Amino acid sequence: MSEQELRQIRNGKQNGVMVKVENLVKSFGEVIAVNDLSFDVRPGEIFGLLGPNGAGKTTTVKILLGLIEEDSGEIEVFGLDPSKDEVKVKNRLGYVSEDPLIYKSMTPRMLFNFISSIRNLNEAETTEKLRYYFDSFEAVEYYDKLIATLSRGNKQKMQVIASLLHDPDLLIVDEPLTGLDAKSAKVLKEILELHTERGGAVIFSTHILEVAEEICDRIAIIDKGKLVAMGTVKELSLMANKAGADLEDIFLKLTSQDESVAHIIQNLKKMFSNNKK
Repeated sequence: MSEQELRQIRNGKQNGVMVKVENLVKSFGEVIAVNDLSFDVRPGEIFGLLGPNGAGKTTTVKILLGLIEEDSGEIEVFGLDPSKDEVKVKNRLGYVSEDPLIYKSMTPRMLFNFISSIRNLNEAETTEKLRYYFDSFEAVEYYDKLIATLSRGNKQKMQVIASLLHDPDLLIVDEPLTGLDAKSAKVLKEILELHTERGGAVIFSTHILEVAEEICDRIAIIDKGKLVAMGTVKELSLMANKAGADLEDIFLKLTSQDESVAHIIQNLKKMFSNNKK
């Protein structure tokens, strides 16, 4: 990406958005996974896709990546259609999946040499980046070990590094903290912040409320494929008439689960009270 393009992103140009989704619909048989979903992602922000398992988050991410096609609706990534301009879009984004999708028969050295080759990356610059990333994640000792032999967390570190190696404009991360220890999770959060500070954007898909509340600038709450609400935590709290509440209470209120949870808790208290030792 040229300096001029980077300045445009930093200034919020290029139509003011990196990702635009309008009235997205995707079904699998009779199951509607995504139902009339609309949102946009702006330069310099971490945008959260928040919802329970099965809400449609991963399906949305796969459509943005061009891995599956929508039934209807409009999707633009960098002003391009990811299903028609797949190579151009993928050249400018990085992806971290919930389950590490990396070549487990390789070592990290082999993997990153391969990535560097197919992306035509500068060898000296790539070597320097790898040194910083491996030091930051305390993973140097795994550089020449088979990826298949690494722990879940260390495989995730390799996937994160692979997504960053070509300096993407947009990072799409699906539960990226899974398997990471507290220190590595903190490092990754810092990397995401630094990425947005230089004009990039992040789509952060998660069902973990505390993480979304901590790092996301705006959040789209999705439930059963539909957009329930979108905004900052403060804006969401006003929508839920719960000013000052944490995201957990806001989420339960906006997804109409608060009364159900209260009833469950009441029944549990009754059960524990009746079974005192």
